[in-house]
Amino acid sequence: MNGIALAVFIFFFIAVTVMGFMAARWRKADQSDNLDEWGLGGRSFGTWVTWFLLGGDLYTAYTFVAVPAAIYAAGAAGFFAVPYTILVYPLIFTFLPRLWSVSHKHGYVTTSDFVRGRFGSKALSLAVALTGILATMPYIALQLVGIQAVLDVLGVGGGESTNWFIKDLPLLIAFGVLAAYTYSSGLRAPALIAFVKDGLIYLVIAVAIIYIPIKLGGFEHIFHTAGDAFAQTNPATGKPRGELASGPNAQWAYGTLALGSALALFMYPHSITATLSSRSRNVIRRNTTILPLYSLMLGFLALLGFMAIAAGIKVENGQLAIPQLFENMFPDWFTGVAFAAIGIGALVPAAIMSIAAANLFTRNIYKDFLKPGATPAQEHKVAKLVSLLVKVGALAFVLTMDKTVAINFQLLGGIWILQTMPALVGGLFTRWFHRWALLAGWAVGMVYGTLAAYGVASPTQKHFGGSNAAIPGIGEIGYIGLTAFVLNVLVTVVLTVVLRAAKAPAGIDETSPEDYTADVGDKGVQPDLPPATAGAAH
Repeated sequence: MNGIALAVFIFFFIAVTVMGFMAARWRKADQSDNLDEWGLGGRSFGTWVTWFLLGGDLYTAYTFVAVPAAIYAAGAAGFFAVPYTILVYPLIFTFLPRLWSVSHKHGYVTTSDFVRGRFGSKALSLAVALTGILATMPYIALQLVGIQAVLDVLGVGGGESTNWFIKDLPLLIAFGVLAAYTYSSGLRAPALIAFVKDGLIYLVIAVAIIYIPIKLGGFEHIFHTAGDAFAQTNPATGKPRGELASGPNAQWAYGTLALGSALALFMYPHSITATLSSRSRNVIRRNTTILPLYSLMLGFLALLGFMAIAAGIKVENGQLAIPQLFENMFPDWFTGVAFAAIGIGALVPAAIMSIAAANLFTRNIYKDFLKPGATPAQEHKVAKLVSLLVKVGALAFVLTMDKTVAINFQLLGGIWILQTMPALVGGLFTRWFHRWALLAGWAVGMVYGTLAAYGVASPTQKHFGGSNAAIPGIGEIGYIGLTAFVLNVLVTVVLTVVLRAAKAPAGIDETSPEDYTADVGDKGVQPDLPPATAGAAH
């Protein structure tokens, strides 16, 4: 057990826990007993807070643990995460401001709210809500895997203990603390903690990208060592372990993973929740232009996978590679800082994800189907309770799925959430798609994607062992989510033509064209101050 690193880690963990509970009073409105206040932070965040919140939301344990671990295990294939975060921002610049405007005008809290209002279909809204909740589970699980990896390397994760309670007790404690301050403070907690999280991550990356290569003899030595390692034969497959640079045999997998992930990222409920918490349309537009700074950070982070190979890191579970690299390379005190960055980098998005899933359940299942007359106070109470249950569901993924390639948790969620894109993005620009066609297309994409993913095996898991499979009609290996999305769109288009020809009822659209371009502006809204200043102002 590394006592100094553990002490530093515990210090930061306690600090952000206190911040999480204190956030309940940060910018608290007079009437806070409603879902807008708890689940969207009162829709009051400006450019400064939104940038940190979205960064804390999108750049997660997936960034710090799963991507470098994928590169450590297989090489260049793991770099698909870099181009996909570059592709995503021009895409969202076109539709997120429209979603913000119409949601602000009609009080929509979730994407399912918008779909119901746009297409007049509770069934389609329910499909989008259930998909969002389902896709969020493995993504939260990935955050818990990141925390578990840090705890294991620190020596407090139970190691090889056969007693699951002892082995996972530190993770359960972290899980309990996360659940408590999320329940108490809602979206304000991760928004406030995101300042600490992003500051730590930028500090650790700046040090790691300079300090570790110096200790290892420079990047030339790092790449040479990694290339030699990837050229060795993998006993399980009889093929080279990986590639330093992606070759022609991996192009379809690489390209479809990048494109599919880019299309899926802002379909996730937590991405939309962070977006709708901003106070104006212009805040969204500004953030899409400055968020690519995080893509630069992701590129540097990915290189840590090569550094772990050059440093001689040997771990059976690839998720431990980067934490082990930090422990071997850094002084003990800075190892604690790096581990805190990973741990907090997992807590912030996990909190936002559970809040987003709770918003979906409350607005689009509880209120639409179970209690249509629910008051704002009742919605608020139900959302807080559901945020706890969502985390329990995420734990089920952690305890039952193969954690050695945890990046598949995120990719599996992407397969599902991508199937909501025709209804959401399509609905923001046109009402040509028929609601029943969208529902049928969603069903086809979900069934194909789930069955295809279920049939993929890994060396340690018979089912759901990966997210790539042969593309029907092409034969090349590609991302299942993008194949399912193409099938979804084809079914939607064909059935829309048929249903419109048959004059099937299209449902009532409660929105109007001007709703998609309106902006309340920033007038009369509290200035977007850093947390310490904002707190003092009150």
